[in-house]
Amino acid sequence: MAPRAGGAPSSATARLVLLALAAGQFLMALDSSVMNVSIATVADDVGSTVTGIQGAITAYTLVMAMLMIPGGKVGALIGRKRAFMIGCGIYGCGSLTTALAPNLPVLLLGWSFLEGAGAALILPAIVALVAGNFGTEQRAAAYGLVAAAGAVAIALGPLIGGVATTYFSWRWVFAGEVLVVLAILVLARRIADATSGERPRIDLAGAVFSALGIGTFVYGVLRSDEWGWFNPKPDAPSWLGVSLVVWLMLAGLLLVWLFLIWENRLVGRRRDPLIAPAMWENRQLTGGLTMFFFQYLVQMGVFFVVPLYLSVALGLSALATGARLLPLSISLLAAAVLIPRLLPDVSPRRVVRLGVVALLAGAVVLMAALDAGAGAEIVTIPLLLIGLGMGSLASQLGSVTVSAVPEQMSAEVGGLQNAVTNLGASIGTALAGSMMIAALTSSFLTSVELDPAVPADVKAMATVELQSGAAFLSDAQLRAALQEAGTSTDRIQATLDANAEARLVGLRAALVALALSAVLALFFTRRIPTAQPRSKQT
Repeated sequence: MAPRAGGAPSSATARLVLLALAAGQFLMALDSSVMNVSIATVADDVGSTVTGIQGAITAYTLVMAMLMIPGGKVGALIGRKRAFMIGCGIYGCGSLTTALAPNLPVLLLGWSFLEGAGAALILPAIVALVAGNFGTEQRAAAYGLVAAAGAVAIALGPLIGGVATTYFSWRWVFAGEVLVVLAILVLARRIADATSGERPRIDLAGAVFSALGIGTFVYGVLRSDEWGWFNPKPDAPSWLGVSLVVWLMLAGLLLVWLFLIWENRLVGRRRDPLIAPAMWENRQLTGGLTMFFFQYLVQMGVFFVVPLYLSVALGLSALATGARLLPLSISLLAAAVLIPRLLPDVSPRRVVRLGVVALLAGAVVLMAALDAGAGAEIVTIPLLLIGLGMGSLASQLGSVTVSAVPEQMSAEVGGLQNAVTNLGASIGTALAGSMMIAALTSSFLTSVELDPAVPADVKAMATVELQSGAAFLSDAQLRAALQEAGTSTDRIQATLDANAEARLVGLRAALVALALSAVLALFFTRRIPTAQPRSKQT
């Protein structure tokens, strides 16, 4: 369908529009990964702790997750282009505040709240603006490129953060974001607004229910590594002997259930719901959303596991780690751009299935390649496969979800789509992390317990430290800790060997969890249509 402004855009205008929207998606995703390599530096610079900066990252994710569905409705209320530009303005103010932050509270205001709120307006609007600015036959390619921009940002984030922190300052990243936002706002003048003639009222009660429900559930997931999924870790909060994570997730699900009841009641009263309940009965839409969930679950799990292997197990720098992730970006971009261009009539279901199989193959190949003597080169083929899978999914899923509903509902779909991807990303990271730590702990403690040369007090100390959630330690970190404890040279080497083997066991366990998730995703591909959406001729 042509843009609402009337007439299809010229090829030059279309490229500028796509550049603006892809740049917006790139920025939103960049913040999720760019500072992970600089947490300690940021903490020192703002007079905080590593825990405080990790809390800021968590808060950014929470604000986005909570406001994503209401943010989609705001776009329907004030216009998608206006929501996009206002969101960019808020995000730019947040980036500037973060770049200048003298302490943690100001950092929280800029990074976690303002940038999170801006992202909640920008991301749903991007989905609607692609639908409004590109014809039906062009959308698969446009959505593929926009989605690829986000995934590439996550892959390049450690490299960008590493370069900035090593040679300049982490603050330059956020100052650069301000400049990118200004460029996007200039380009956004070419975007045709995607509006409907209606101006629906916003459902405030539904917005509160959805925000609290999703936020509570995601917060519980994000705390699983620290508190434990079910059995509480030492000194972690619990209720009735069960980790608070379980209760937070249950409370979140209860609030989401109340949200759905409230939305049905509004429809019965002929009032505007936040999300039309009929959308949940749309097989194509729910199929697309489910695949988005699994895509981001596996994707973020991979982005958690592979950098850990490269930076901790192999000791590579942030720059070298980022460079090793480039094959994923290359194959992802190639698949996202070339599949719609070269195979415009291909079955979306077939591409999605092949994409999931590529994700599965990449995880399995990497799992098989992990070995004590392996080097960084072993990740190249798996990352090419995983990038191919991500790009294949990106080339189809955006078009699948939007074409499932009338175009005037595209912003609401955008809110749902990004809420689901946030949920999948949170669960993927938490699942990979918890599986890895559990397997690592079990393997390491078994090795230590079976070694008669290890003193009993050292065994007891190792048990307490690991069960409390000790970090995934590099050889250098572990060696320094053992030397400080006065451990003999022989015992240090034996412990380092046990730690190296346990790390590999933990990484394999995380990859098994991701591979199983990919297999599970295959069962939901039947909801993806077999034919590409086409414009309705009048």
